[in-house]
Amino acid sequence: MNKLIPVGRTFFAVALIGLGIDHFVFRDFVAGRAPAWPESIPGRLVWAYLTGIVFVVIGIAVLADKMARSTAIFGGALIFLWALLRHIPVLATSSFLSGNWTGAGKALWLVGGCLAIAATFPKVKNDCNSSFMTLMNLKREFIVVGCVSLGWFMIQSGIQHFMFTEFVASLIPGWFPGNAVFWTYFAAVALIAGGIGLFIPRTARLAALLSGLMVLSWFWIVHIPRTFLTVSDGIAVFEALAFSGIAFVIAGFLYKQEAPSDHRNN
Repeated sequence: MNKLIPVGRTFFAVALIGLGIDHFVFRDFVAGRAPAWPESIPGRLVWAYLTGIVFVVIGIAVLADKMARSTAIFGGALIFLWALLRHIPVLATSSFLSGNWTGAGKALWLVGGCLAIAATFPKVKNDCNSSFMTLMNLKREFIVVGCVSLGWFMIQSGIQHFMFTEFVASLIPGWFPGNAVFWTYFAAVALIAGGIGLFIPRTARLAALLSGLMVLSWFWIVHIPRTFLTVSDGIAVFEALAFSGIAFVIAGFLYKQEAPSDHRNN
């Protein structure tokens, strides 16, 4: 369990570097599945390349543990402003839990995930005791945001597995044993259960660990073989790795927080 945080950080950092590279490959802002660039405004490529560099730098900073807390928070803020907020008007005109909700959900958990990752790094040192610095140095609160954002997305995705069963089943490789529809329903139930578990303090640690393992298995079984099939698949492979990394970090953080009381009870 003590290795969960460094492993999770590594997964997240590699995924963020991959998403940054995707900005160059797909020539657009892909982190958080941001809505399309407004056609009437110039500068899409400049923005795509600039933010791609930013995400690569953030990933490297997390790997090297250099200004990692600050850069992770900055990454979350960037996704919040350019993806999550811009999804809101799109959702206002979309049917509930339609495909547009998937993009917004991914932006949400990436924002919460960036904060959860930041929570595991040392506090930013500054002589100024301002409210801003207090916010930058939050720990448990950032983990709670991570749990809620990942939990909501898992519940949403689980329900969507029942709504779009045929599509989800088509993602399961033909060589995988058993019936694809069965595994779709099984994954749906597991997602909903994991999401609910992340909302409950007593089960959050176990839910984060099991959810991270589940999504990591999908990274290998589903996403890597499909990496080059479509733009969405090219993004999803790094999203799956980032999600599992964030879940491991949350599980590791909660384990460290709960371990002292566990030992006292033994």
